[in-house]
Amino acid sequence: MAFKDIVVHIDHSKQCAARLALAVHLARECQAHLTGLYVVTHPVYAPRNEASLRRAAEAEKLFGMLTAAAQVSARWHEADWGTVGVSMADVLNHHAQSKDLIVIGQPDPEDLEDETPADLPERVIAGSGRPVLVVPYAGNFRAVGRRIVVAWRNGRESARAVNDAMPLLCAATLVSVVAIEPAAARPLAGKSPTTDICLNLERHGVALKQETLVTGKIPVGTMLLDYAWENGCDLMVMGLVRTGRGVGPVTRRILDQMTVPVLMAC
Repeated sequence: MAFKDIVVHIDHSKQCAARLALAVHLARECQAHLTGLYVVTHPVYAPRNEASLRRAAEAEKLFGMLTAAAQVSARWHEADWGTVGVSMADVLNHHAQSKDLIVIGQPDPEDLEDETPADLPERVIAGSGRPVLVVPYAGNFRAVGRRIVVAWRNGRESARAVNDAMPLLCAATLVSVVAIEPAAARPLAGKSPTTDICLNLERHGVALKQETLVTGKIPVGTMLLDYAWENGCDLMVMGLVRTGRGVGPVTRRILDQMTVPVLMAC
């Protein structure tokens, strides 16, 4: 199933314009409808002031200009959530649950808005029930999906992420399916940990390369980011792994240090 209904989170961060440009490009490529979602929360009850209304109008104008120039089917939605104490993540999740894909930004710790939680990506990935494309706060990404790296780890999270990313995987020029194993690990019956998922992807016509890397002193998340950079990948696909204390260490490193957009599912 192709992505036909995409929503992009609009805010006033420095990175938002680049995120919006990528979402518009993706909507055009997929011939999808794009919703620009602007969230207004109320930590305490207070009416919106003139500055808040002006900032919203400026964001809507930018969204309208970019979508019109790209001839993308689009709708602006300003979600002024009147209930006090409802978080931005809760509002985003509510609207994302009826979409095919949600595009959000990696929070910049030096450019956080008052209403934006630092852990917004993982809360949306875990709560929306939909694939989430997280765009780094540094850099411009005009397109994604030509060369994709899949961070494969046998388990539900990776399986879900690959299935959710299938529209992009099928259209990619090359997909590298990468597993990272300890040096002492012995593949079951001589098989690579990526063998079965690669067979599945080949049946969908995906152009593939299999890789199994061996861990050493370098953290797994850093190895994945280095691989993406060294191989010219413009998108990473991976599952969000959660632990009792939050997300797993590999997920944490990717979310904190990402250098390419990452499509995640949980």
